[in-house]
Amino acid sequence: MDFDFAAELPKLVQLLIGVAAFLVVVAVILVLVDRAPMRRRAWTHATILLLPALLLLIIGLVIPAVRTTLLSFMSGDGQQWVGMDNYGWMFTQPEAVTVLRNTLIWVLLVPLLVTSVGLVYAVLVDRTRFEALAKSLVFLPMAISFVGAGIIWRFVYAYRSEEQDQIGLLNQLVVAFGGEPQQWLQEPPINTLFLIVVMVWIQAGFATVVLSAAIKGIPAEIVEAAKLDGATPLQMFFRVTLPSIRSAIVVVAVTQSIGTLKLFDIVRTMTGGQFDTSVIANEMYNQAFRYGETGKGAALAVFLFVLVTPIVIYQIRQRREALR
Repeated sequence: MDFDFAAELPKLVQLLIGVAAFLVVVAVILVLVDRAPMRRRAWTHATILLLPALLLLIIGLVIPAVRTTLLSFMSGDGQQWVGMDNYGWMFTQPEAVTVLRNTLIWVLLVPLLVTSVGLVYAVLVDRTRFEALAKSLVFLPMAISFVGAGIIWRFVYAYRSEEQDQIGLLNQLVVAFGGEPQQWLQEPPINTLFLIVVMVWIQAGFATVVLSAAIKGIPAEIVEAAKLDGATPLQMFFRVTLPSIRSAIVVVAVTQSIGTLKLFDIVRTMTGGQFDTSVIANEMYNQAFRYGETGKGAALAVFLFVLVTPIVIYQIRQRREALR
């Protein structure tokens, strides 16, 4: 394949201009830092070094957030002011209510299941002979992107009629035990649960690693004292292990809650949001980029931001309390 230098020249020039501008900014920062007055050098250095980051934050985050908020009060083409109509659509129309219901199911089940699976697995493999291998196996899905995992699990749930050989693992097992193959991803509301399984499969390794590290951090004196008092394994788990790793459990649950609210890839890859499986992030994309309803897409984006904000604030407070 030949490279047409003349056709690509404008792009190369833009690249060189971008690199030159970056070098100029770095040079200016270094000169300003070097010439800062000695008496106020710390404050001056901090201002000079933080200013570019603050400018990028304003350009890349604050301005788009303000613009999105304004668009959420406007019509689909962004030309007419419609007030709260887009938010009214979100809570009254059946298709939008289904999206909110699905998101609620995801947020309730995924953190609970991921944390529970990770905790049980961490406890079972703790200090066993093959602990490293067991953790490696459960952590492997973390190396796969959500899109890749979605493609893999589409084959697991793949459907063919009874007359054909099944290529889907789940339907093959059903047929092997005398059942009929099912279209798992097309039957609401159970199809949402099958999508949740994919998320749990991916994230269980993260929960296992974090909680296992927390379990190993429990002081040996506490464990020995509980054993001397005659505590059973079940009592050890509920009265020693769980209270000791509470902060780690909160971290895992909060992290999974934020990730679940922003979920897009799995739903987009496996069902495209069809068959009543769409969630807020996927519907936001559909409304804004597929259907041309910019106002509705912006309203969904704002609502998603509102949902994530309290969780983020809670996580920040937890970290501050942990540092005290």
